[in-house]
Amino acid sequence: MATLLGSEKLSFFELTESQKTILFDIRLPRVLLGACVGASLAVAGASLQSLLRNPLAEPYLLGVSNGAALGTMLAFVFFSQFEYARPVCSILGAGLATFAVFQMAQSRAGMNVERLVLSGVIVTTFLSSIIVLLTSLLDAAKLRSFTFWLLGDLSQATSSGFYLTLVVAITGTIILSSQARALNLMMIGERDAFDFGVEISKVRLIVFATASALVGISVAASGSVGYVGLIVPHLIRLIVGSDNRLVVPFSAIAGAIFVVLADTVARVAIAPRELPVGAITALIGAPLFIYLLRK
Repeated sequence: MATLLGSEKLSFFELTESQKTILFDIRLPRVLLGACVGASLAVAGASLQSLLRNPLAEPYLLGVSNGAALGTMLAFVFFSQFEYARPVCSILGAGLATFAVFQMAQSRAGMNVERLVLSGVIVTTFLSSIIVLLTSLLDAAKLRSFTFWLLGDLSQATSSGFYLTLVVAITGTIILSSQARALNLMMIGERDAFDFGVEISKVRLIVFATASALVGISVAASGSVGYVGLIVPHLIRLIVGSDNRLVVPFSAIAGAIFVVLADTVARVAIAPRELPVGAITALIGAPLFIYLLRK
């Protein structure tokens, strides 16, 4: 009897080669990549909201994600032979979109919520139009693959993509965490922050550049997964308060969990078919965005 139980236990824990391939080459990289993407987007959203004192400052809504998507598509169409063309072009696209949105949002009276959101909508619409035009250069197979990726797709996760995203996510989180005190003071007001010794222009440059890199690397790896940078920081602030020394690292953890759970729902909701993970995050984020806008 003991021998029988022992053999059953052994066979239960042993994995076949196909099972090992599925677990370590498909499932595990996808889960880990989803965690890195969620952490990156949540940290970027939390830092932008604090910097701009604006609860609606989220990469997807501000057009930063679309800038990264356009950069990725240009790499996909014209530079596919280069291994790291997608992340590089994606980060550059995110940076240019960020610069454009905040330049448009500035006025003599400063920056307000409505102007910032409108600038983001304009940039997003313009970049989306360019993406649609570029899709005419793709054949049917590439078009279907790129369209699904654009809506948020973790199914093409690879080990190399995960490692690159992990390095950027950790580095970006550390950099933005180091600016937590300055962001806390800037939430009170830029003039008060300046009086306390905060270098406003330096902090802006660090936050904008780091957030663009985080969004760019995430979009290159998984497409446009929207509303993560909007939902997660708000939930974290409800739990731990507004201190960015807590908000930034806890947003990274919560963002990782949120995207992994959303991807799990996307995989099993209509199995064996699969939904884009961006559709799941949008179903949760869009109602919250409307609530915040009305509030």
